[in-house]
Amino acid sequence: MRIDIITVVPELLKSPFEASIMQRSIAKGLVEVQFHNLRDYTDTKYKQVDDYQFGGGAGMVMQIEPIDKCISKLKSERDYDEVIYMTPDGETLDQGMANTLSLKGNIIILCGHYKGVDQRVRDHFITKEISIGDYVLSGGELGALILCDAVIRLIPGVLGNETSALTDSFQDGLLAPPIYTRPADYKGWKVPEILTSGNTPKVEEWREEQAYIRTKERRPDLLEE
Repeated sequence: MRIDIITVVPELLKSPFEASIMQRSIAKGLVEVQFHNLRDYTDTKYKQVDDYQFGGGAGMVMQIEPIDKCISKLKSERDYDEVIYMTPDGETLDQGMANTLSLKGNIIILCGHYKGVDQRVRDHFITKEISIGDYVLSGGELGALILCDAVIRLIPGVLGNETSALTDSFQDGLLAPPIYTRPADYKGWKVPEILTSGNTPKVEEWREEQAYIRTKERRPDLLEE
């Protein structure tokens, strides 16, 4: 997979890709991530990529021209499955969406900033709009990082144990069950005996039951869906 991220503040993005799972995915050659500074696509003296709104109002708007130049250049070099815009009014990111995007080959992620982007960008270039929640951030960069992490970890070969991602919360519409590790008895706080019994079918049955109970208690809306 190749991910191209368009941003006005690339310095916000780089360090998370230099550690942990995202760094290993790049080192293995499973993912290629490129950052594109939108200011490189403007000819203005001060590298301006925003301007006042038509009709007045508070907040600056990202201009269409530099975004057009950047996206058009990228699309002239390869085909893209999705051109994604991170925006609070997009479709809320969930596990199903992450699963679907992990199967794509090449994607572009445009990070909004200031008041947002000229609507014509959304009308003519964007194929998918994604939100990470009902709140507003200073820009789309942190949302893009969350999206990348959620997607990259699902790519075969990224995790040491590929079945690990399949047992995460939300993969089967339920929250994950409680998990434990050694020691089995710590300060009198004991691990449920079923988990140390060695009876795999019974363990799986217990986990399914606990996943259902936890979901019913914490996210009953998932059961309704």
